[in-house]
Amino acid sequence: MRPILVLGSTGSIGVQTLDVVRAAPARFRVVGLAARASWQPLAQQVAEFQPRFVAVEEHEAAERLRALLPAGVELLSGPDALEQLCERAEFELAVHGVVGARGVRASHAVLARGKQLALANKESLVVAGDVLMELARSRGGALLPVDSELCAIHQCLAGASVRQVRRIVLTASGGPFRDLAPAALANVTPAMALKHPNWSMGPRITVGSATLMNKALEVIEAHHLFGLEAERIEVAIHRQSVAHSLVEFVDGSVLAQLGPPDMRGPLHYCLHYPERAPAQLKGFDFDLFRQLTFEPVDARRFPALELGFECVRQGGDSGAVLNAADEVAVEAFLAGRIAFSDITRINRLVLDQRPHLEGSMERLLLADHKARELARSELERPALGVSP
Repeated sequence: MRPILVLGSTGSIGVQTLDVVRAAPARFRVVGLAARASWQPLAQQVAEFQPRFVAVEEHEAAERLRALLPAGVELLSGPDALEQLCERAEFELAVHGVVGARGVRASHAVLARGKQLALANKESLVVAGDVLMELARSRGGALLPVDSELCAIHQCLAGASVRQVRRIVLTASGGPFRDLAPAALANVTPAMALKHPNWSMGPRITVGSATLMNKALEVIEAHHLFGLEAERIEVAIHRQSVAHSLVEFVDGSVLAQLGPPDMRGPLHYCLHYPERAPAQLKGFDFDLFRQLTFEPVDARRFPALELGFECVRQGGDSGAVLNAADEVAVEAFLAGRIAFSDITRINRLVLDQRPHLEGSMERLLLADHKARELARSELERPALGVSP
């Protein structure tokens, strides 16, 4: 049985990962689970999977969980609990579904041990892509992308050299506002932004789909994962979310990976990689595949997308800065403090003033910290209408 960690086990990716594990009970053994504060669903998961370790970041939640743990389960708690779990547990593969830059250190810990990392935490590569990719190469680890678009590219390449690639095309559903007039975007509410037409995802990722910032971050991820420059990365609106991305080779051939919008597909691929294991997941379906459309991105409606390409060209700490600004801005939007259109404006402002702290992991995380400070100071400006 393959020993695995599930980081962010109570979130969307973690819950679906455990669905895949349940479908192959003789194949996987869960040795560690981790959550931020959701101690009640975590207690149920612990009772079912009997891991050796469980990690909880928030102290109060950890104390509530402690009394419910079976004998033999060790509780790790505190802000570095994720990192401790990755350093202490004996595992082969870690599925990383934590959202936000707080998950970067855990990715570093997994790759530093030469393990496999199934990565849904897009912030890891956006913040520290150069550092993590070099660590994977030097320590013999492997990084498998869980994001459906990047997982699709990984499958289409199937070991082919990037020299054979003319371009890749990342697909985007366009989110709930793909047909809304650009002038109307300033008036959308958090409830409107959280109604994604195709996918069921967490709040930050769903808002990122509405702004297309999630695709800007995937552009940065694709650059690091596959070694492609900005000129060989494109984005297309694909409303059906069936063609998860495409690779165009130098001879003009185009390969696409298709499937229903179900994250259990890429998770099953990553958990069983390099095998193609049987699954009950849905494949070709006439109704679902009847009409597949592709459209160029309207830059007026989705100005955030260009920021991802700018980060690829600038390099350094630009990805860390952009992600930090977006985390702060999205949180403020969901709290009703700023307008939807302010998210991209704040992100651009902070990126334009980035501190240029590239290099080590510590300097990149310092850039993240400074970018958050700058974004928060922008939120307090009276022009934004922020309540005192």
